Amino acid sequence: MNLAIIGATGNVGRKTIEVLEKSKLKIDNLYLVASRKSAGKKLKFNKKDLTIEQLEKYDFSKAEITIFAAGSEIAKVWAPQAAKKTIVIDNSKYFRMDNNVPLVVAEVNPNDLKLHKNIISNPNCSTIQLLLPLKPLHDEYNIKRVVVSTYQAVSGAGKEAEDELFSQTKEYLDNKKITSKNFTKQIAFNLIPHIDAFVEDGYTKEEWKMENETKKILDNKIKLSATCVRVPVRTSHSESVNIEFEKEYDLNKVIEILKNAPGCKVIDEHKDGGYITPVEAEGDFLTFISRIRKDRSNSKAINIWVVSDNLLKGAALNSVQIAERLIEKNKR
Repeated sequence: MNLAIIGATGNVGRKTIEVLEKSKLKIDNLYLVASRKSAGKKLKFNKKDLTIEQLEKYDFSKAEITIFAAGSEIAKVWAPQAAKKTIVIDNSKYFRMDNNVPLVVAEVNPNDLKLHKNIISNPNCSTIQLLLPLKPLHDEYNIKRVVVSTYQAVSGAGKEAEDELFSQTKEYLDNKKITSKNFTKQIAFNLIPHIDAFVEDGYTKEEWKMENETKKILDNKIKLSATCVRVPVRTSHSESVNIEFEKEYDLNKVIEILKNAPGCKVIDEHKDGGYITPVEAEGDFLTFISRIRKDRSNSKAINIWVVSDNLLKGAALNSVQIAERLIEKNKR
């Protein structure tokens, strides 16, 4: 098969290339597409140099599946055009709440792929890693309510935001004045309880996304409250999650369910360092679950700690897994 990546030079585009190199997909031709300023440059795929093509001149009919990794403005204009000639897997937020577009986490709701009309949407990175443990727990105990606080890495805001963390850190250590360009406040040695624009009731779009995407993908009856925080970490988002079930549960059974959750790994030792942090999750395809414990204030609730590489499972990896499932479906 032939596959294309739109936005191949960005953080997610480059990660998608890395994931494809490890994927079981058999790719005859990979087309790398980006803006005019990147056209003509080369990126490696399986040790071969591939020339980047300009988006405005690219022929979408060349690939059976096209992964968009270029943001909402590009997706808004180009994805509908591309969908006339190829299946689009879009990483942006543009199509996520469109009732005609399936919103898919590969391990959670792959059956929704059969509903696609040549556009499939990849959920928000913080939503994806949350739903991996929620899905099997919901199947067993029926989740009533989720309260989640996120600790999101700067790479989720793009390469310029990542570079700003590095430059601000150096300025701070050199005792220089710090100015912020990509964040509302200083990010180095600081936390910012604000991701994306503010919406109604004092919430932000990032928090709104987590609530509404969870309902669309998993169950519209689940109540969810989120607080999303940007932290001075390069890669990997972390989440502190309180999950309330409809009924009481057995903690050992919960742990066993999480150990068997697709795409997840439990590392939960009750000792110093017996848990996962963002540094260890970076570059790993798995979503890690630690600090599994009863909520002492509510006999029907548990607390867990979830960490995942936001550029991998939160974007590139899930896109490639969707492509793999589409191919598997067509082979049947």
